[in-house]
Amino acid sequence: MSWSAGAGLDGKAVLVTGAAGGIGRAVATAFAAAGARVAAHDLRGEDVDALVGELGGDPHVGFAGDLRDPEQPAALVGAVRERLGRIDALIHVAAVILRTDVASVTVEQIDLQQEVNVRAAFLLNRAAAEAMREQGGGGRIVNFSSQGWWTGGYGGSVVYSATKGAIVSMTRGLARTYGRDGILVNAIAPGAVDTPMMTEGLSREAFDNFVAQIPLGRIARPAELASVAVFLASDHASYVSGATINVSGAQLMY
Repeated sequence: MSWSAGAGLDGKAVLVTGAAGGIGRAVATAFAAAGARVAAHDLRGEDVDALVGELGGDPHVGFAGDLRDPEQPAALVGAVRERLGRIDALIHVAAVILRTDVASVTVEQIDLQQEVNVRAAFLLNRAAAEAMREQGGGGRIVNFSSQGWWTGGYGGSVVYSATKGAIVSMTRGLARTYGRDGILVNAIAPGAVDTPMMTEGLSREAFDNFVAQIPLGRIARPAELASVAVFLASDHASYVSGATINVSGAQLMY
């Protein structure tokens, strides 16, 4: 085994969803730096094109689309295989959060977060895993959850946190389902991260109170999540599957 940071990732085809966002952009950049061929996906084509143009290393490709469309996940995996020849890893970052007081949550808000955060995640995980199984040689899937899967959520994010609990459960079930095929499925549970999603719909007072609970005294940089994703997809994590990695600056300990 090479002891470079991205051992085993050179030339691998890695699909990153939510790639134009704060964490997703850092993840795509990190995999490109590790020598992978990145397939970047996000909602807006212009944002994806801009990101792909910034990535160094091997030729990378971009895709745009709405994961709420139930046909999108399988079509996306098929498109990645067509353009890059195969899919070796899925790093699923894409999600939506709607912070709303519990008494004010609407059915439409519940449905949107369920469709994007749970249904799309399952369909995409399954499509990627089945493609990896068909190709042979194993593969890696890394899903992004949230510390909310454990806490139940802060700042009106109860529904969002419930969807992230589903991600953890799904990750465990799929790790068991596809383990014999050499497909490792893991999750990352970030705490507070310096992205627009972190502060959207959150008052300054609520944000400051949240940060005050973090023993490290600060929120994470997106690159500090990207490094964990690279580790889980690399040869260094060849016996890690079904795990949820807590990256919360010691705010949570489990």
